[in-house]
Amino acid sequence: MTEVTERPVRVAFVSDATPERNGVGAYYCDLAAQLPAAEFDCLAVAPGGPVKRWLRLPLPGDGTQALVLPSPRDFGRCLRAHGPEVVVCATPGPFGLLGARWARKTGTRLLIGFHTDYAAVTDVYGHPLLRVLSRRYFRMIDRWMFRRAEQVLCNSDAMIELAQSLGAHRTACIGTLLPPGVLETPVAPAGAELRRVLFAGRLAPEKRLGQVLEAARRMPKLRFTIAGEGPLRPEVERAAHELDNLDYTGWLSRGALLAQMDASDCLVLPSELESFGSVALEAMARQRLVCVTRTCGIAEWPELAEHLVVFERETPLHVVLSDLVKETPQQRRARAEHGCSAARRLNRRSLAQWQTLLAGAAQGRR
Repeated sequence: MTEVTERPVRVAFVSDATPERNGVGAYYCDLAAQLPAAEFDCLAVAPGGPVKRWLRLPLPGDGTQALVLPSPRDFGRCLRAHGPEVVVCATPGPFGLLGARWARKTGTRLLIGFHTDYAAVTDVYGHPLLRVLSRRYFRMIDRWMFRRAEQVLCNSDAMIELAQSLGAHRTACIGTLLPPGVLETPVAPAGAELRRVLFAGRLAPEKRLGQVLEAARRMPKLRFTIAGEGPLRPEVERAAHELDNLDYTGWLSRGALLAQMDASDCLVLPSELESFGSVALEAMARQRLVCVTRTCGIAEWPELAEHLVVFERETPLHVVLSDLVKETPQQRRARAEHGCSAARRLNRRSLAQWQTLLAGAAQGRR
């Protein structure tokens, strides 16, 4: 008698973020890479992917990023060819909107990933008209998408509360995945002394890069590295030219960032606002010390927070680092080792949660 094999669940991950270029884009690359291929057939629909683009527009105030308008006809053709049972939309841009509309039109199960509160991020930019218009746009789109989704997936309690206030019927808190390279590359423990500090992320006002530059000025015995791209690049380049203990690498591929992380003793994320802070989780998984502001979403996860150095926005970063330097090597090593274990446990739990969510959503279609 022939054994009947269950076919894989077909999933489409739709995002306006270029794969591996930022946190949201990287999140779904890491998820798709870890989902068992025998159980899940994944398609990524994003800029630079299988859908032709109509137009590419630089984002106002940040020429390093762009809004890509896909061809609606090609977008629909691509999804029809894959035939997803579940569509996951991760962003409130043209790709995300088309994905949500297609799912509702075809009766496909729709999940929304609410990873970044884009409306709140616009508040840190100076132009008042741009700030108001951007905030209204994102709030309007968030409401439209959330009310049509079967479930909205968030990465912190604060994001869940916000999603519910914007009309989400069902919500769930879901963790962040780690890149395969972070998981599979053997961990090289940091040195006994704290000597090298890394910031990795978008060079934008909400990241409070001034804190990193000030710490570099005040702590000449430490070596600071800034990796990333964004509108504040000229300011960072000027500082790197002026300070002997500050290096600027530009944007790094994930492999290069992993090498830079392993060459550092500590990662810092002094952000004004951070929905989660994936790079902090990656540094923890590489057994590195991690300093984050309390406004970073990762600090809301108790099993991670106890192994982080969490500080208030009012506390200067150089003070935080000075206190960390005063700890014994044994204290720093224990914090890093426990953080590494906690980050990898979260990855395993988050993957299992995604498998259950996707399989459960697909059940209603079969």
